[in-house]
Parts: sequence; structure tokens; C-alpha cells
Amino acid sequence: MDREGSAARAGSDRGLPVVAGVLALVAWLLAGTAAVLHVAAAPAPGGMTAGDLLFTAVDVAVAAVYGTVGAVILSRRRHVVGWLVAGTGLAGGVSAVGGAWGTFAASRPGVPALDWLTATFGWIWVPGTVALFCVVPWLARDRRLGPVARGGVALGTTAALLLTGTRLLTPMSDARPAIALVVVTGLGTAGATWWRFRRGPAAERRGLGLLAAATGIMALSFVPLLLADPGPAAFLAVPVSHLVCQALFPAALLVTVLRNRLWGLDLAVSRGTVAALLTLVLAGVYALVAAGVSALAGTSGPGPGAQVAAAVGVVLLLQPVRGWLRTRVRHLVYGDGDDPGRAALRLGRSLAAPGGSTDLLDGLAAGVGESLRLESVRLATSGADPLAAAWGAPTSAPLVVPVTHGGRAVGELAVTASPGERLDARSRAALDQVAPVVAAGLALAAGARDLERARDATTSARLRERRVVRRELHDGLGPWLSGVRLGLQGALNLLDRGGPGDVAAARAALAALHDEAGRRVEDVRDLARSLLPPALDEHGLGPALTDLADRLGRDGFAVTLAGDDPGDLDPVVAAAAYALLGEAARNAQRHSGATGCRITVHRSADTLELVCEDAGRGPTGTAGVGTRSMRERAEELGGSVEVTDAGPGTRVRAVLPAVPGLAPAPAAPAPLPGALTGGSPS
Repeated sequence: MDREGSAARAGSDRGLPVVAGVLALVAWLLAGTAAVLHVAAAPAPGGMTAGDLLFTAVDVAVAAVYGTVGAVILSRRRHVVGWLVAGTGLAGGVSAVGGAWGTFAASRPGVPALDWLTATFGWIWVPGTVALFCVVPWLARDRRLGPVARGGVALGTTAALLLTGTRLLTPMSDARPAIALVVVTGLGTAGATWWRFRRGPAAERRGLGLLAAATGIMALSFVPLLLADPGPAAFLAVPVSHLVCQALFPAALLVTVLRNRLWGLDLAVSRGTVAALLTLVLAGVYALVAAGVSALAGTSGPGPGAQVAAAVGVVLLLQPVRGWLRTRVRHLVYGDGDDPGRAALRLGRSLAAPGGSTDLLDGLAAGVGESLRLESVRLATSGADPLAAAWGAPTSAPLVVPVTHGGRAVGELAVTASPGERLDARSRAALDQVAPVVAAGLALAAGARDLERARDATTSARLRERRVVRRELHDGLGPWLSGVRLGLQGALNLLDRGGPGDVAAARAALAALHDEAGRRVEDVRDLARSLLPPALDEHGLGPALTDLADRLGRDGFAVTLAGDDPGDLDPVVAAAAYALLGEAARNAQRHSGATGCRITVHRSADTLELVCEDAGRGPTGTAGVGTRSMRERAEELGGSVEVTDAGPGTRVRAVLPAVPGLAPAPAAPAPLPGALTGGSPS
């Protein structure tokens, strides 16, 4: 039953694209018919006044705009707001045809008057228009209506029906009480919508501020009708303000619905509506100037003088208004993307902010998102261990743009547009224009990360060396010095007794201490050699490995050297290679139980391959301090270390770049011929 109920609900939520298309077509046909009738009608005595003409223009705009907006909603979802908006568009179209037919019939004596049609001009637009700003804002949400919202819907419906009944049933009566209720209800709805914008759920706030402003303006446009004698200018302000609202209110409604993806609508609207917005604003300017000049001239309609003045006003205001609107709209939609220089400057400031690589990338992502007015931005560097940063939360599939710097891929940029928008050609062009700055930022972040790792690695290496020195001093030299002190004290005691045998015993003790001191001096030299052997510093890696083999050989552990002559290497690479092989050989000596090991060096143009093999017990499976130290040293230079079971024995293989910073190409491990001696690295 649950599945069937879910399926039924899903089916009821689907849109009605065919019905929506028919409604939009009918609304546009009604608007077009009204326009054609006005063009065909010749000016006739008793025809339309200036106010009726402007109200008809409002009805034509209502039919075209709201018919389209309602169709957009209904094509995706069956929702009461879609039906209300579409119904408002159809009612406006019928009212426009009724008014236009009255004018046409007055200019054509033989044409039937069709009083039933012309009568609709006075009332049929009322319920839909009032419901737009008294009911629809309450319904613009994705949650169930609360008690306050249900009360607002009921009050708005009552106000719409009361004014409609007054206009329809008693057209000659005083409608000001009903109009006052409409104004108060509309302002209350605007205030409640503003409160939701400021204090409501964060997920539903987008666009509510604009919707509240549009609702308040539409409610205030009815205020002149409350005056006992409003006069021509005040009376004409009603249709003029309504005409301007046809650009503001539908845009506010669409922004609220699409930005919040209400009722599951996921639709990106083209920004080509800017042209329509400019046209409607200019039409409003023309009507406003015409109404003002007519009122000053004392005429009842826009005569030739008023029309000329209006035309002059449009010409004078055209360029400033058009330029101002164009700049504001483009900045609102595209942010700094409309000005690549400003966007690049803003991104450059984000790169100058203090902090590490993570802070740098976070600031760059935020700079891209804020400057281009995007919903989300994700930046990631390329490589085995990428550095990533995100700004915003995507709610749709992102557009992924590869980023290159100096002909080399340094990462990628993934962006999403704000809900209800799509990344058009201009937005993509803006991304292309700021891409060089983003690429430089990614390269800088990657370099900062490498610097941080190198600094950490240097600190770790210094700490390791200090631990080695501390261990040798604490576990070796320190106890030996304590033993020497006790031995010298014993010799002094023997000498104090002064017996013949005591002197000989003291002499023997001092000789033993002398020999032990010599061995400890050699231990200190070995410690110094392990940190930086003189042979490595003076003669290179090859002689240093020979010296290492000789010293281990004197302790009874045979080291065989094979492979290529390392030749001249970068001192950093040579020191790392010596440390790796020395640690591997000493691990084999201490833990493998074998009598020796084999060290092989292979050098190519780009890499240095180091192998230490023994035939002892094999690896234990748990990496010790020595193994971790070797891996850290290799990774500092971009190399790698692998410890494997040689069966029997242990094989340690390291690959280093021949030049620091040049990552070596990974090579498959290959067993080397010869006797193997095993070990288990510590």
C-alpha cells in the first residue's frame, strides 16, 4: 500500500506540459487579439480614456507574463500557485480583449457591442490580481501551512472575493472599503513575507526579500483608489504602477520558486528576460510621463503634446536608464565576471592572504565563487596526493574545467550555478578569463604544500639525527664513561694500597681502559660517519659505500657491492642514498642472522635504483623505526622504498630521482643474481 500511495503521489506531482502549453498559447492569443483590436480601432468619440488605455496595457502584460510564468510552473509540477498564476494571466487576457473590443466596436458602428464581453473589463481581472499579492506569497514554501499562513490565505481569499463581488454585482457602489481591505491584507502579506526572509528557515529565504518588496508595491498601488477625488495623475498612477509591477512581481516569484527549488522544480531560466525587463520599464516611463503631462495640461488623455513630451522623456532617459540597468543586472547575475580585470584583481587579493597551502586554496575557491556569483566551487591540485578546497554546497552536477599552468595540468576547477540559473556562454567565458589566475593559484598552493612537506621532512630528519646521537650517548658513550670512572677509581684504590701485586693489577686495569677508550673513539667516529661520512662529502657515493662495507666487514659482516658506479650525484641525493643503504645494511647486520648482504646500485639518466638483499630470516611484517626512516628520506625527494620477502631473506629496494624535485618513473622490481643474505628491517 505504501508503494502504491507513493506512486500515486509521484504521479500527482508530475507536471502538465501539454495543458501548460495550451494555457500559455491561449493567454498569448488573448494578449495578441487585444493588441490587434487596438491597432485596428480608429480613435472615436466615447472611446477609451487614458486610464482605460493604460489598464488595458496592464491586462495585456498580465496575460503575456503571467500566462508564461504559470505555464512554466505547471509544466513541471501541479501546484495551486501554478493554477492561480495561469488563471490570472487568462483573466487579464479576457479583460484586455473586453476593453479592446469596446474600443473597436465604438469605432465600427456596424459591429455588435458584445456587452457581456466588454463588461469583463471592469471585474474579471480582480480576483487573480488580488490573489497574486494577498495569497500567492503565503503559498511560496515547501512545508505545510501553519496556522498563521492558513489565516493569511483565508484573509487574502476573502479580500479578493469581496472586491470582485463589489465590482461585479454593484459596479456603481463605493468600493473603497473592499479596496482598503485589499491594501491592508497586501501590506500584511508583504510584512509576513519579509519576516520569513529575515527569520524564516534558511533554506527558503532566497528571493523572499524581493517577493516582499513586490508584494508591498502592488498593495500600495491601490492606495490612490481610496481617495474621494484622486485626480487624473493619482488615478493614472494605479495602472502605471501595475504595469511596472509586471516586470517585478513575476521575476520575484520565479526567483523565489527556482532559487529555493520549491515543489521540486529544478529549472534554469534564460537571462534573455533582461530585454523584456528593459522594455517594460521603458513602457512604464512613457506612461508615467504621459500621465504627468496630461494632468498638468488638464486633459483627460494623452494628447499630442503629452505624447511628444513622453517620447522626449523616453529618449532622454533611455541611455542612462539602459546603461544603469545593464550594469546593475550584469553585476547581479555575473558578479565580477562581467569585468575580468576586477575579477582577476579580487582573486589576486585572495592569493596575498597570509596562511599555508590550505588557507591559500580555501581563499582562492571563495574568491572564485564570490566574484562570479556561483553556488559552489571546488578546487583540487593534481598529483598522487592532491590538495583540495571547497566553497559552498553543490545541488546540481558541476561543470568541471581542467586547469593548466605552463602547458602542464595543475588541477581542476568544478563549479555550479546558483539554483534556478545555468552557466551560459558569458559565465563560461568569465571562467576562461580568470583561469590563468586560478592556475597560478593552484601552482602556488602546490608549491606551498611541497615547501611545507620539505620543512616537515627537514624537521623530522633533524629529530631523527638527534635521536641517534642521544641513543648513542645515552646507551653507549654514557655507560662506558661511567665504567671508565669506576675502573679508574679501582686503579687508584690499588695504587693507594701500594702492594707489589696491587701495582701490577692497577697497570692491567689501566691498559684495559686504554684499549676500551680506543674502541669508543672509533664508535664516535662511526657515529659521525653515519651522519655525514667524510668519504661521501669528499669523494661521492661510491667511495662512501666502499668505506661502509669495510667498516661492517671489520665487525664480521660481509657486504658485497655490485652494479653501476654512481658517479657524480647531487649532494642531497647522494646523502639520502647513503643513509638508505647504510640503514638497510645495519638492519641486516642486526636482525637478519645472516653473515652478509649485497648492495647493488643502478643509475639511469633520471633515476637512481638502490637494492640491499640478504638471505636471512626475512621481513617480520611490521615496519620498524629504521624502515620508516628510510621511507621518509626517500619521500622527501619524491622517491619510494619497498621492503619485500626475497624467499629466503629480505630485499629492500629504493628508487630516487637523480635530480632533486624530478619525480622518478616507477620501475618494476627485478631480482638480482648472486648469493642473497636475509634480514628483517627494524
